[in-house]
Amino acid sequence: MEKITSLAKRRGFVFQSSEIYGGQNGAWDYGPLGIELKNRIAQAWWKEMTQLNDDIAGLDAAILMHPRTWEASGHVENFTDPLVDCKKCKSRFRADQIPEENLSAKKCPDCGGELTETRKFNLMFNTHIGPVEDTAGLIYLRPETAQGIYVNYKNVLQSSRMKIPFGIAQIGKAFRNEIVTRNFIFRTCEFEQMEMQFFVKPGTDEEWYNEWKKRRWAYYERLGLKIDHFRWRQHDPDEMSHYAKDAWDIEYLFPMGWRELEGIHNRSDYDLSRHSEYSGKDMQYIDQETNERYLPFIVETSAGLTRNVLMVLCDAYDEETVEADDTRTVLRFHPHLAPITVAVLPLMKKDGLAELAEDIRQELKADFATDYDQGGAIGRRYRRQDEAGTPFCITVDYETKENNSVTLRFRDSMEQVRVNRADLCSRIQKEIKEYKRIK
Repeated sequence: MEKITSLAKRRGFVFQSSEIYGGQNGAWDYGPLGIELKNRIAQAWWKEMTQLNDDIAGLDAAILMHPRTWEASGHVENFTDPLVDCKKCKSRFRADQIPEENLSAKKCPDCGGELTETRKFNLMFNTHIGPVEDTAGLIYLRPETAQGIYVNYKNVLQSSRMKIPFGIAQIGKAFRNEIVTRNFIFRTCEFEQMEMQFFVKPGTDEEWYNEWKKRRWAYYERLGLKIDHFRWRQHDPDEMSHYAKDAWDIEYLFPMGWRELEGIHNRSDYDLSRHSEYSGKDMQYIDQETNERYLPFIVETSAGLTRNVLMVLCDAYDEETVEADDTRTVLRFHPHLAPITVAVLPLMKKDGLAELAEDIRQELKADFATDYDQGGAIGRRYRRQDEAGTPFCITVDYETKENNSVTLRFRDSMEQVRVNRADLCSRIQKEIKEYKRIK
């Protein structure tokens, strides 16, 4: 993880938030390459959910919601973690994440000091609307995006003329006052979620649940990731959320071990029944063909966007020995996810090569994310692009001036081929479409 963290800062993927002030714990800023990577992951997910599925609509709900929303959802009562403090070193721990023997003996795992009694700690951030901080103005930063979908379910249903089964997808920020933030951007206080809630007729929920498990696994396979680093894990009954009828996680083998990447949950009709009770509004679906009325069951797919960024970075990171004394660091992103698709590199700055390279870059800009680099030896420039995960490099040399051909270099294999300038765009598009990860 240290190598990935170092690379992420050096190449402009992720920076510590407020670093000049010593940094803000649990908060991170995404640099030039990081925001491009994050946006591409979000775009891939959004396309998968909305563009490729006629029965899924999009939504962007507000971060600030009526506080009764969180009473209905169960977050005010149940969204807690068990907390213990060390009286000696003042360290703070989640009680369910320290060794059982330490918890039983009330012994700090760091310094051996005495631990406090376990107490519940609510993870929601609260603030106030209005000039006076009183209970009337109390409001929460949303701890998840799903509730914004549930309270808008009827609005989307009517405005989009959807019929059950149908889904609503959303990407947005959420906030959790985590007791312990750790492992780089894996667990943070401010993060982004990619959630889809699929509304189905009761009795068909298990069929749809299994269908969405298949679809979500197939999605990660198509991204060119190391599929042997993925696995399924079913929640034990004692860890099941209060709303869940069934829950499985897709876990990824991060450097710190197997951790949750995405959850697929059968939420039954818990959410809509609670919002119907607390709002006084009828949340039932009316089947226009049969006149049947019922509260839909909900199948949820919930993934962390920022956690997916870390997963993609970890999955792509590779150190390859090129020669006996030469090791290159390379990020093997799928071309659809790479922050830079094509880098254009003039062999020399002089003799019109730089100007020619810039012209070629301008031709490619409309179709690809491009970069231009003319500083240093060509080999070093290749290495810089390898570290950025750029799948294709174009070298403009003296032969280009003679016959209008360029060198196209492939990141994964380091193979180089000559391509006519007029064929560049179509050749790169073909390589992207047929991309297969080498290792």
